[in-house]
Amino acid sequence: MANHRSAKKRSKRNASRSKINSSRVSAIHTSLKKVEQAISAGNAKAAEEAFKKVKPQMARGVAKGVLKKSTVARKISRLSTRIKNLKKTAKG
Repeated sequence: MANHRSAKKRSKRNASRSKINSSRVSAIHTSLKKVEQAISAGNAKAAEEAFKKVKPQMARGVAKGVLKKSTVARKISRLSTRIKNLKKTAKG
């Protein structure tokens, strides 16, 4: 347990930030699931709309330090490629 006043304050702050951070990550994962479901259903329009919503959330996650930059870049790249391929198959 923290002994100094500043350490006690820091402990409280860490607990509240942990809740906020886990909430942010959970919201991002939920949004990613919506994109994945739309892609697996073959609905390109819904997938693109969900993807447009999740991209800024992921970028904010990187800015806030709850997600790694390279991981987010990789996921965004792979999702955009899958959506693009889905559109191609829907047209042709």
